[in-house]
Amino acid sequence: MSGSSPKSISISGVETDITIGKELAAVAQKSKAMASRDCFEQLEMYLHGRSHDRVCLLFGLLQTGKNTMLRQAIGRMAKENLSRTAYIKARRTDNMAMMNRDLKKLFNAGFRYVFIDEVTLMEDFIDSAALFSDVFATMGMKIVLSGTDSLGFWLAMDEELYDRAKPIHTTFIPYREYSRLLGIDSIDEYIRYGGTLRAGELAFDDEDVNAQDASFRDNESTRRYIDTAICKNIQHSLACYESGGHFRHLYSLYEAGELTSAINRIIEDMNHRFLISVLTDDFLSHDLRLTAANLRKERDPEKRTEALDAIDTEAVTRRLMELLDIRNKEEQSIGITTAHIIEIKQYLAALELIVDCPIEAADPGTEPVEHILFTQPGMRYCQAQALVHSLLKDEQFSALSEYDKTQITGRILEEVRGRMMEDIVLLETMKAADKDHRVFKLQFEAGEFDMVIYDQKENSCEIFEIKHSSKQVPFQYRHLVDEDKCQRTERRFGPIQGRYILYRGEDAQMENGVQYWNVENYLKALPTLDIVQVQEIGMQSIEPTL
Repeated sequence: MSGSSPKSISISGVETDITIGKELAAVAQKSKAMASRDCFEQLEMYLHGRSHDRVCLLFGLLQTGKNTMLRQAIGRMAKENLSRTAYIKARRTDNMAMMNRDLKKLFNAGFRYVFIDEVTLMEDFIDSAALFSDVFATMGMKIVLSGTDSLGFWLAMDEELYDRAKPIHTTFIPYREYSRLLGIDSIDEYIRYGGTLRAGELAFDDEDVNAQDASFRDNESTRRYIDTAICKNIQHSLACYESGGHFRHLYSLYEAGELTSAINRIIEDMNHRFLISVLTDDFLSHDLRLTAANLRKERDPEKRTEALDAIDTEAVTRRLMELLDIRNKEEQSIGITTAHIIEIKQYLAALELIVDCPIEAADPGTEPVEHILFTQPGMRYCQAQALVHSLLKDEQFSALSEYDKTQITGRILEEVRGRMMEDIVLLETMKAADKDHRVFKLQFEAGEFDMVIYDQKENSCEIFEIKHSSKQVPFQYRHLVDEDKCQRTERRFGPIQGRYILYRGEDAQMENGVQYWNVENYLKALPTLDIVQVQEIGMQSIEPTL
């Protein structure tokens, strides 16, 4: 980039909080050696590319690596470029007029790279954001805007920054990236805590941000994360957008101070509905009899027991459902309408917290069914776990021993982890798929394929079952070899090229053609996994190629 080295700039002569020179180099130094997010390359391409008419937006929920990425980008600057780089930490008291004056001073002093963190804290950012792209970017400045109010960026891109911004999203952290960055190779660990990089974000001397313990350790920390990262995000962004003129149906809740409660309630409700479907579809159908039989046959005499034989699974499930219904009605203290739910879900989707992956029916004329997937598994698991534990404290279960309660809780949560593993595989495969491939769950009158990958170009498909198990059992692939299901699938989606079970054990090939793949290896091979090549030469022996 052309231009002489910066002239000296007096920090006292500026109105915002600017860090430059040795202080900036020192702050960035500690992040240089850290592993970087997959999307970091996009930031580097923006900074060192030839485009001069756009700003870069780096946004996502709390603790998804934004601050680390900023420091890494600064730390990896060539010495000459670093001397022309400034970091601005926006404050609630700042406004766009102050920012405009300081950017002019920086430009005149020779600065060409400016990183502005927490830019959405400024109340007039959304309605005035074009200043950054239309004025300073066209003058030759590379401007990176970052912040946790990701809805604010989403609104700005629809208006002020329409077609003038390069967005980089950090909210979604797939298993492969979580594993690489944190050195964790357990899908169960990802189910319990996935969604944030707990050790991945240390803000520039910002005690408020650093004080937010956003890991999903327990119900309290999860609630605090939802309040801070999601509810305040939506509320602050809408309050700042068009002077609060875009609240739509949510204004009455905002005015009554109930919007945070409503957002919390809807997130919780989605996770409670998830638990209901696990209870009705999985817990009841699989029954405790499987666990009971395993415990009776247990080789370890200390673990061998007949305790579960006496438990009425149906009664346990029925009471859990009743309590869940009562709890929902008791907590419905504010009048949340259908319009409220629709609008809040739209904003949760804009924040990339939820993704709809519709379930297809085997019959072509049937409309797909909404299927909400959470991009932050730890949040869902924690809320489901807290609910199960609280329900089992009910007096109806007081006659059960603590051991029996533990067995029931463990069994339900095992089913929860199983369903969540299905959702994780479906979501990550769907996000990795190119335009020629469709990824969905396929339901029949009885049973389903957990995942179908349909190659629209070749008119062929692969069918999958996803099992939270490390054992190979013929019962697991009964649907994959069901002639009627396979024929109906082939009529709609072409020849079935492969039948697979993703599970937690070792790769294996069955005589009937069904292949077992290790789920963690499968997820790590995305997004470049070539299924046809894997089918031909085996999962372990290939490098991803697409």
